[in-house]
Formats: sequence, C-alpha cells, structure tokens
Amino acid sequence: VGDRREVLRLLRGVRAEERDAGRARRHDVRVVTEDRERVGRERARRHVHAEGRELARDLEEIGEHEEQPLPPRFEPKGPQANPPRNLTGETGNAGAAPQAVVPGVTPAIERGIREIAGADRNFDMLAFLEGAKGAYRMVLEAFWRGDRQALAQLCDADVLEGFNAALDAREAAGEKLDYKLVRIEEATIVAADYRAPMARVTVRFTADIAAVIRNADDQVIAGSLNDAVETIDLWTFSRDVNSASPDWLVDETDEG
Repeated sequence: VGDRREVLRLLRGVRAEERDAGRARRHDVRVVTEDRERVGRERARRHVHAEGRELARDLEEIGEHEEQPLPPRFEPKGPQANPPRNLTGETGNAGAAPQAVVPGVTPAIERGIREIAGADRNFDMLAFLEGAKGAYRMVLEAFWRGDRQALAQLCDADVLEGFNAALDAREAAGEKLDYKLVRIEEATIVAADYRAPMARVTVRFTADIAAVIRNADDQVIAGSLNDAVETIDLWTFSRDVNSASPDWLVDETDEG
C-alpha cells in the first residue's frame, strides 16, 4: 500500500512537471507568435507609411502638372498667319476694323453683301460669281438657239417677256443667229442690295462673243465667227431668301 501511494505521488509529480513544461512551451509559443505578429504589424505600419509618403509625392506631382495648361493639339509654328475672313468681311480679332469682303469694292457693295449673307447663311460670294458666269452662258446660248423653255427656268417674268419678244421678232423676220461665246474675261459685282425677303446682286460681265446673223436664205447679213467682239453686260440676279430653291434668276439685263 505504502509503495502504491509513493508511486501515485511520483506520478502526480511527473504530471505536474509535464503540465508546467507544457505551460512553458505554450507560453513560449505564444510569446514568439505575439512577437511575430508585432513585428509584422510594425512592418505593415512602416510599409503603409512609406506608401503614404510615396502617394503624397505622386499627388503633389500630379497637382503641379494639372496646374500647367495643356498644350494645344496643333502648335502654331513660326509667325501666325492673319485669321481668315468670312463672307461678311469680319475677322477673328474683335477689336480690329472690319476689312472689305473683296479688294476694290465700295462700302455700299460691301454693306449689301453683308446684309445678304446675314439673311442667307448659305450665301457664298465666290460660289455665287461662278454660278452667275454659268447662268450668263446658259441664258445667251438658250436665246441664240431660241429655247424658250430653258429661258423660263433661268429668268424672271419681266426678262423672259423681253427675250420672247425678241425671239418673236427674229422669227417673223426669218433671221437666224449664229453666236459663239468665246470666253468670259471678267465677272465683277457692281451692286448688292437686300430688301427682305429679296436679295439682288448686279454683275458686270466682260466677254468675247463672235456673232453671225443669217437671213431666211442662210446668207450672212452681219457679223463674223472669226472676229470676236468684246461685250460688256450688266445683269442683275435676284432670289427670295425664304425660298427653298437655291437658284438665282436673271431679273434685269442691260449693256455695260
């Protein structure tokens, strides 16, 4: 019995020592773990601080760049050219005095062109002059060949009446016209006016025309196709700016 008690006492002592040793080992493991966690947190804090400082520097640099104006996509190189003029003669410089639409025009013509361009945003002076030259040729050729239908599409009622009267007289006399428009030397605007809704522009044409008049027997009674004669005509074109049609009509003809 005594030996048994001694054995039990020794076993309890061994177990107690094992428990103490286990506690010590668990304590050591916890301490090591806590140390590692503390070291990891400190490293993480240092990393966050370092990243924060780096981010602050980046933001500061970005802010400096944002304060600087962005360069234009197309940098002008060399001296900048004068700004282009629009159809009404105005430039991009608000303080500059208005310049003429085309060199040599009078203030009255310039004012009329400005008023027409203000009422009709599609009005383009250069395109108008090209169209006027084309109309001049078409009207003359239609009259020479006696094409009343073509004249009706190009002229207003009054001018058409005058052409038809001339054709009637020519047919009654049995005469035939053999004309040839050699070239248009010049087409210049000499008047421009806008009285709502009608726009009117007068153009002076300088052209070389060869003409022959034949009688009923096909004999030449005047002119020559070999000798072109300089002809100056003043034609006025008109258009209702509210009309859907972009066409200008001949509403007056005269000799220059």
